[in-house]
Amino acid sequence: MPTVDQIFSERTGLPSAPDPVPAAYWAEQADLAAYRRDRRRARTRRLVTGALGLAALAGIWQLVAMLLRDPVFLPSVSQTVASFVHYFGRPYPAQGQPLWFDALTSLRRILIGFTAGTVIGVALGAAMTASRVARHLIDPVIEVLRPLPPLAFIPLFIIWLGIGELPKVVLIMIGVIPIMTVTTVASLDEVPDDLRLCARTLGASPCYTMLRVQIRAALPGILTGMRISMAGAWTSIVAAELIAATSGLGYLIMQAGDYLNTALVFSGIIAIAILGLTLDACLRGLLLLADPSRRR
Repeated sequence: MPTVDQIFSERTGLPSAPDPVPAAYWAEQADLAAYRRDRRRARTRRLVTGALGLAALAGIWQLVAMLLRDPVFLPSVSQTVASFVHYFGRPYPAQGQPLWFDALTSLRRILIGFTAGTVIGVALGAAMTASRVARHLIDPVIEVLRPLPPLAFIPLFIIWLGIGELPKVVLIMIGVIPIMTVTTVASLDEVPDDLRLCARTLGASPCYTMLRVQIRAALPGILTGMRISMAGAWTSIVAAELIAATSGLGYLIMQAGDYLNTALVFSGIIAIAILGLTLDACLRGLLLLADPSRRR
């Protein structure tokens, strides 16, 4: 039986009133809003809890330092902060560089070596996924290099490449490439074959399919591997700067230790932590862009 709106529309030629929105739609929107609200609350709780944990650690540090009363063995939090602020724009020692310069030097080395290692690792992983022959050739080499600590190569690189910038960048690459290769292969293997087959059916070339379809789908896993390898990159560069360098945070820490300036040693460690957290936050942001479902 026609409704009143339908009879009116037939007689006047005007459109009938639209159907009301189903109740299920509004229920789904309410559930989604509640889910997002719970996620925001959980994120806030996590940040507050983390801040409380750092505050508790700083409080314990300050209390122990006050009890020991030995700034050479363990400076207080206030002494460390004062040292960080003092030497941020002043050289240490007198013929050295300020803390900000050493921080930027280490950051530059990290970015160059990490970027080069990531590009090479992703390229090797893509080649291993695309070709079985390439996988059989490269996989044994990666499995041999992966357990080896990059620090074991420092004496060799000093002999082969000297103490300039190149050995430090290569050392970072040695630590990043195996991790990124394994992560890329694992992420690409998880990509459904339907995506690749659909792209090939529509006329896409194998190279285009790998770059625009498979790697794009595997990007969240690749970014997770980048976060893991970033920590190893910092370990490698600081160790290299401790042994063969005239600048950088590792060099600053070594010089401060030679002069028993423990507060400056902690300042260098804090600078490394700040830079590491900043780079990890950037990678987290890229991960949210690559996987929008994490923002829900």
